[in-house]
Amino acid sequence: MSDTPSKDQLRQWITDHPDQASKRDIATAFNIRGAGKITLKRLLAELEEEGEIPARKARTLARVDSPDLPPVAVLMVQAPDSNGDLFAKPLEEAHLTSTARILLRPQKGDPALAEGARILARLTPEAGEDFTHTARLIRALGGTALKVIGIFRATNEGGRIMPIDKGAEKEWAVPSVHLNGARDGELVEAEQIGARKNGGHLGLPQARITLVLGDPSAAKSVSLIAIYQHGIPDSFPDAVVAEAEAAQPAPLARRTDLRHLDLVTIDPIDARDRDDAVLAMPDGQGGHILWVAIADVAHYVRPASPLDREARKRGNSTYFPDRVVPMLPDALSGDLCSLHQDVDRACLAVEMRIDAGGHKTGHRFVRGLMRSRASLNYGQVQAAIDGAPDAQTLPLLDSVLRPLYSAYDALKKARDIRQPLDLELPERKIILDEEGRVTSVSFRDRFDAHKLIEEFMIAANVAAAEELNANKSPLLFRVHEEPSPEKLDALREVAQASGFVLAKGQVLQTAHLNRLLAQAAGTDFDELMNITTLRSMTQAYYSPQNFGHFGLALRNYAHFTSPIRRYSDLIVHRALIAVHLWGDDGLTPWDIENLPDTAKQISDTERRSMLAERDTSDRYLAAFLADRVGAEFSGRISGVQRFGLFVKLDETGADGLVPVRSIGREFFHYDPDAQVLVGSDSGQVLGAGLRVTVRLAEATPLTGGLILDLLHVEGANLATPRSAKGKSGGRKSSAAAVKAAKTARKVLRKRRG
Repeated sequence: MSDTPSKDQLRQWITDHPDQASKRDIATAFNIRGAGKITLKRLLAELEEEGEIPARKARTLARVDSPDLPPVAVLMVQAPDSNGDLFAKPLEEAHLTSTARILLRPQKGDPALAEGARILARLTPEAGEDFTHTARLIRALGGTALKVIGIFRATNEGGRIMPIDKGAEKEWAVPSVHLNGARDGELVEAEQIGARKNGGHLGLPQARITLVLGDPSAAKSVSLIAIYQHGIPDSFPDAVVAEAEAAQPAPLARRTDLRHLDLVTIDPIDARDRDDAVLAMPDGQGGHILWVAIADVAHYVRPASPLDREARKRGNSTYFPDRVVPMLPDALSGDLCSLHQDVDRACLAVEMRIDAGGHKTGHRFVRGLMRSRASLNYGQVQAAIDGAPDAQTLPLLDSVLRPLYSAYDALKKARDIRQPLDLELPERKIILDEEGRVTSVSFRDRFDAHKLIEEFMIAANVAAAEELNANKSPLLFRVHEEPSPEKLDALREVAQASGFVLAKGQVLQTAHLNRLLAQAAGTDFDELMNITTLRSMTQAYYSPQNFGHFGLALRNYAHFTSPIRRYSDLIVHRALIAVHLWGDDGLTPWDIENLPDTAKQISDTERRSMLAERDTSDRYLAAFLADRVGAEFSGRISGVQRFGLFVKLDETGADGLVPVRSIGREFFHYDPDAQVLVGSDSGQVLGAGLRVTVRLAEATPLTGGLILDLLHVEGANLATPRSAKGKSGGRKSSAAAVKAAKTARKVLRKRRG
């Protein structure tokens, strides 16, 4: 759209979008910024005077509640919306239930304000907008409103909240006027409002309950806790749902017709969406032609639409054992954008040519219409290749599946030369019954079929990045920087403690790490070294600048293959659409200008989802083990901190904590350089990699916490302190403990050698 719309364009927009007719909505839709907003205001005023559109003030007041607020108020800043604008809500008692929508108008020189910040601001009522007031900062009041999720316990004075976070120990007091209808034993969300006046620094923090979440013991509350704890949006606004449900299948029109190709989807057996399809065929010269077709989400999620704003805010889908919180409504993610079998689906596809060695010699992108021949799962495909095809895969075995594996064999050759980081990490699978209770915990099978799809997707992602680079188009890269020297030193210590070598004094390459992993392969330390190597890596993120992908050993890498569940891929699709002039739904000036903000937003939401998914798994595992308190388990020390040891249990992969105060009958010194605990009298060294036997002392499903007692180390009892019977006679000096650690570790390495 034009930056300076005509009156006709404005009149048509307001007619077509009656629920998005505020000046702010229109400015966003037409990419109007700065001084252009003044022109927009004048044009709208002229249309009102000419009677072409209804009076904006009357229409807005009919649509938005505009309650009375004082000219100066204390506000709490809320999270930025999809446009990056900050809103706030009043905090005074008299206005806690206000429906006011307050937009912050920062001035030059104002400090940056984060979500939860408390400010004193001057308010001005507004009409003709989708907000009721604007606010200008007078001063920041300092601090942010702390929030807590926990179990409410009623008392005579109101109640208390027991936080569910693992690290939270202090309870919160809730005055009776701030209960918000909560009942004893319910799961609630609350925010801090102060401390007890008579309690001084020892008093409990006071809180007001802002949301009642219900019965915490209900099996399906586990993921719900994570959703609220991490602030993941789990319901779609009505306008977003309406837009998704109004969408229609894309016609062929100017698209390339790919319906003659034998494309198939290969996904987990419990896949909730299907956004990629693949095909391979020989090129007649010893090489292969690969097709990767991806759902054309950009056709349905238009820039600046309600769907787009909501997708950007969510950043990605979040997956739990019992549910998925999707980036897009089910009408799209589960239907129109999902590449189901035997139905026409819009797609963006790349045709790649690779030689016999798996090196790409060329590629081309098309915007097409495809029809999947089959919706397959990994186990089904692997069984067919291994000689046990079923009724669905037998007709596809020679024409579709074997050519896919032949192309994969070629891609593996190129991968072996490139030497990306070759981690083998078992993935836990938590099995639930219909009520949401854990029935078993196992490790997912990993077949060549999984690796085949991964290699095809990596090739397509590289092609997308190279295509956009060649056309000098802005895009979002997937960036993975090399590990920091500190993390490498920690990895080296764990490797040495386990009897392996990671050499110093060289520019780190993934090949060096692969050699370390190869040393551990097939030993008792295999999983530990894979996990420790993963932990030494930096967090991957999105950026408009290209810093390469260390883990994949690639210079150019972007996410192209999962636009149903990742907003980053939608941006890449729009960039390809704009470069190839495939339609008016490509990358917009607003998208380009805000790429840095979008990169940060979706990198943050990705981390948020990872934490929520991990916390949920921890809670399910704690619930699964809760009735086995007192049982003994084998495991391996996976981490060492001053406060204790982390142990990964063999049976379930669950992580538990052995508090340092519970270990043995002596003081244990923590050596952060060697990443070990050292007995002050016995000299016993406890470090990552040691095989241990532990007893489950506590399992707390609400927090996901497991507390363990250490029984045996490497099959032997804990060493007995030399200085005295019972408690230790005293703490060794730090230097002496470090010396003991180094000596013991040398002996340990020789013993394992």
